[in-house]
Amino acid sequence: MQQLKIIVEKHSEGYVAYPLGLKGIVVGEGNTYEEALADVKSAIKFHIESFGKEVFDTDKIKETFIAEVAL
Repeated sequence: MQQLKIIVEKHSEGYVAYPLGLKGIVVGEGNTYEEALADVKSAIKFHIESFGKEVFDTDKIKETFIAEVAL
């Protein structure tokens, strides 16, 4: 079983979730944190079934940081 880091963002319309360390675009959404997480897990499984284990790009990620900057 492969471990992935998932980013979950809260927006005024609901939640959006996406994984780090996968090739391609995989996104989930929901009205709650739990719904978005479940949706992205389902999308990740489908992505892997469709494209194979080659989609994993996690070996290159050593650490994950979230930074905030003002522009």
